[in-house]
Amino acid sequence: MRKKLHDAQKQEKMKTIYLDNSATTQVDERVINEMNRFFSEKYGNASSLHHKGKEAKEAMEKARKIIAKSINAMPEEIIFTSGGTESNNMAIKEIAFANPDKKHIITSKIEHDCVLNTCRFLEKMGWKITYLDVDKGGFVDLKQLKDSITNKTILVSIIHGNNEIGTIQDLEAIGKICRGKNVYFHTDACQSYMKTEIDVKKQNLSLVTLNAHKIHGPKGVGALYIRKGIHIQPLIHGGGQERNLRSGTENIPGIAGFAKAVGLMNRKDIEKMRKLRDMLISGLEKYGILNGARENRLCNNVNFRFSGIEGESIVLMLNEKGICASTGSACSSKSLEPSHVLLAIGIKPEEAHGSVRLSVSRFNSEEDIHKLLKEIPDIINKLKEMSPIGE
Repeated sequence: MRKKLHDAQKQEKMKTIYLDNSATTQVDERVINEMNRFFSEKYGNASSLHHKGKEAKEAMEKARKIIAKSINAMPEEIIFTSGGTESNNMAIKEIAFANPDKKHIITSKIEHDCVLNTCRFLEKMGWKITYLDVDKGGFVDLKQLKDSITNKTILVSIIHGNNEIGTIQDLEAIGKICRGKNVYFHTDACQSYMKTEIDVKKQNLSLVTLNAHKIHGPKGVGALYIRKGIHIQPLIHGGGQERNLRSGTENIPGIAGFAKAVGLMNRKDIEKMRKLRDMLISGLEKYGILNGARENRLCNNVNFRFSGIEGESIVLMLNEKGICASTGSACSSKSLEPSHVLLAIGIKPEEAHGSVRLSVSRFNSEEDIHKLLKEIPDIINKLKEMSPIGE
């Protein structure tokens, strides 16, 4: 008991180095301050007719304009949701249900689980799903995409920046194919939003999934861009909020915080993250192999595999040093199965188990990276000595 207490106190005193920003990010204090106003002062329901309701409505519409502008959309094309999972479900299911005569959807083998599980659900209901291959860098096979589209295809859904390996797909090239074949194009942009370009017009995007908590905003709020003129069936019925497409009392503090987080992101932050990412890659190349492409990669993502040891063991030993990392997607981190993303890019199951994801944010420093790179050699050597797997 005394040892456990000592360990807990030691952990408390140790400075935490948080390198799991692909899972979620620290909420910026300026975002918290903005949200607090809508808990304590401007707490009205946006559907109410009195002045408190009007305050909330005005804040929501201001946020809608900010988010729309960030992707070159119109405010009326933005629907607020509870986050990326709901937005992805809405985009795919609502397009499918609104077009029951076209029961073919195309996606990739490296999508987030919420997209893959949505597609599996639709498969059980009679939809045909094509799962596109990717190369070793994690890029979709554009020829396979083009050849897979038929007159029954209604939607192509391809993740923009992959949540595990950071690969950024060429949305413009995919959008051009979809436009030429007259099919809707949806992208899950939760990881890439505000870190790389998203332009719904230039990239021919029909639907885009966005969320707040990957950019130092709050959890539990996101958005779905739906291009004007697209007809969908709502999943949630109720009082008719969000143009009858997503009923339920709007999360005004979260929406205000989302918009504030968008406004705080800038090019300087992106350059800082890219520099820290490259420091990590250069330092870790001595000990492991980078998963996914080095170029066209999210500015904050690093994913390495280490031969002969378990990624989970590395994560646990890093945690003892006060460093937070992960073995892959936070949504499936408790699974004992190897990552479907790493398998899709041709990595063997035993190698996939030896992978670790490190992801930085604007709150990280060069000192953080130096600390990790100082600890990694000893951790890897200890685990190799202990490992029954061997080289």
